[in-house]
Amino acid sequence: MSAASVAGGERPDNPLYDYSPITERGPVTWPDGARVAVYVGLNIEHFHLDKPSTSIWDGTAHLTPDPLNYGWRDYGNRVGVWRLIEIFDRHGVRPSVLLNSEAAVNYPQIIEAGLQRGWAWLAHGRTNSQLHAGFDSRVEERQALANIVDTIRARTGRRPRGWMGPGLTETLDTPELLRELGLSYVLDWTADDQPFHLNVPGMISVPYSVELNDISMFVARSFTGEQFYQAVVDQFDQLYADAAASGRVMAIALHPFVIGQPFRARYLDKALAYIAGHDGAWLTTTDAIAETYQSQMKQRPKGTRSE
Repeated sequence: MSAASVAGGERPDNPLYDYSPITERGPVTWPDGARVAVYVGLNIEHFHLDKPSTSIWDGTAHLTPDPLNYGWRDYGNRVGVWRLIEIFDRHGVRPSVLLNSEAAVNYPQIIEAGLQRGWAWLAHGRTNSQLHAGFDSRVEERQALANIVDTIRARTGRRPRGWMGPGLTETLDTPELLRELGLSYVLDWTADDQPFHLNVPGMISVPYSVELNDISMFVARSFTGEQFYQAVVDQFDQLYADAAASGRVMAIALHPFVIGQPFRARYLDKALAYIAGHDGAWLTTTDAIAETYQSQMKQRPKGTRSE
């Protein structure tokens, strides 16, 4: 391989997207001169009673039923999400909902609350008790994706534009199959602070976070509420400084059964108040971020490096 091909970003080890250092791109701009596009990725998930899933204590995760962990997860849709809705409404946040298709069927009251508030709906697999993997063929995966997308469309009244797999999982075929189904972006690749093009025409990656994520912080690392608040503030402040010449994206990844607990929710309220107090913060959705970015890239002269 020549040095020129390497400099151009080609990566034979990763056919899904090319390498692009953020220092060598054209500027990304957000509406009204905002520096940081901030969105809440709200995971609305359905779990199976007879399968191990996200757990707060592994000691009972193999049992059927597993009241400890299943009940902990179920708290989010029964109680936690309603506490979060009050906080989102207070700060003008419309979350980008990462929606299992089975959750769309099982929790119609949550769907109705989101419809009343203009939430964005993304496809998030069928259930978070099953990763998006293990398909016997491309045809089988396409059928599974079509069923997920069609179910969410039927329940929300609109076809999702974006995707995040359960546990951020994809196959090598997933981006292309999603594009065939009319979607235009994914969140699974947590590789950047800006959107970037995948090597599937019309398909981009929008930043998500496994670091600024309540499961990672509270469950895996035992953060306190104050530490969570400080992490959100530090993330925003650094991205705000980085964005002096080119806009950035900040994702706050939330699960109602984690951040929706009474002793934690107030720190989310405090963090969103801090962000909303900055003129340079664009509190938005992944749909709007993807649309704005793709529109800008289409207007760039051919040959202009943007990523």
